[in-house]
Formats: sequence, structure tokens, C-alpha cells
Amino acid sequence: MNLLGMVLLLLAIVFASKSYSEGSCNYSLEKSKAIQDIEYLRKRYASATDKIGTGANQSVEEGRRTYHRIFSKDAVILAGEDIPPQIGPEAWVQVVASALKDVGPTQHLIGTQLVEIQRFELDKDCNPLRGKATMESYVQAWHERKDDRVWVYIGTYLDEVSFLPGRGWRIEEMQLLQVGGETRFMGPAVAGLNSAEEE
Repeated sequence: MNLLGMVLLLLAIVFASKSYSEGSCNYSLEKSKAIQDIEYLRKRYASATDKIGTGANQSVEEGRRTYHRIFSKDAVILAGEDIPPQIGPEAWVQVVASALKDVGPTQHLIGTQLVEIQRFELDKDCNPLRGKATMESYVQAWHERKDDRVWVYIGTYLDEVSFLPGRGWRIEEMQLLQVGGETRFMGPAVAGLNSAEEE
């Protein structure tokens, strides 16, 4: 190969690698970000549910806005045989508000989460374009009752999630399965007990 040929080959390699690096992205990193975004749907749901459960107008409205951000407008929500299937976030707000109106404070604790990406496509600028995933999330929900007892609900959320252009990841189907639970008597808070002993 003559000198001119070598120079042309070297220039072609340099420009090709420059073009490739500018137009490429780290697919694994973008997929990891997508998984985190999906997990946060369920975490935000837990916080929103506790806010709706307070019954205070401002908190209920905040929880409602969050539900509309995490569910698709026609999401199918299944929560056992006693509750008919609900369609959309607004319907689920009503169910949650009704179910929690007669209990005290609640806290929904999200534990183990497993996300399986089924489809994930990026555009030329490395932004999510289309996606589908499933998510399994464990929950322990504490419900303070008015008889000095607490109801502990143990369950699993099974979600089908899609990426909607212009809206991001949304839950399109949620199924809540009860795994177990119990009702316990509430004891005095540890801090309060220690203070009383010191006096």
C-alpha cells in the first residue's frame, strides 16, 4: 500500500470512529436508568397511597396527582376477588380513599423489586423510544386501627409497564396479591417508654 493509501485509510478510520462515538450510547447504562425509573413508579405509589389514606384534602390531591403520573389513563387494576377490576387512576383513588377512611395512619413499605425488561428501544439521541417491562414488588403495609391494634398486610404487586412517548414509564396493569398478614396489639413507643422510666 502506498503512502497516499495509508493516509486515506487512517483518515477513514479516525472519522468513522468519531462518527460512531458521537452517535452511539451505552445501552446497558440507559437500560439501568429505565429499570430505576420503573422501580420508582411503585415507590411513588406507596407514598401516594399513604397520603390518600390521611383523608386530608391537600394530601388526597397530592396522592391523586401522583397516581395520574404513574398509571396510564386506562390502567387495569386488580386487587382480589372482593374488589371489582378498576380502570384508570381516578377509579383507584376512590377505592383507596374508601378502604382507608376508617383507619389511622398507614405506611406502605416497598421491599424486594424485580424488573424484567421485555422491550427497550432508543432513538438516535439515546432517548427511550419504546419499551415494555414487568415488575414484581413486595409490600408490607401497616394500618393503624382505632382499637389500639395495627393490621399488617403482606403482599406482592405484579405490574405490566410500558414506555409512553412524551409521558415516560407508566403502569398499564397492576395486580395486588395478598401473601399473608396479621392484626397486632400496639405497644408504647420505645422512646416514650424510655422517657417514662427516666422520670
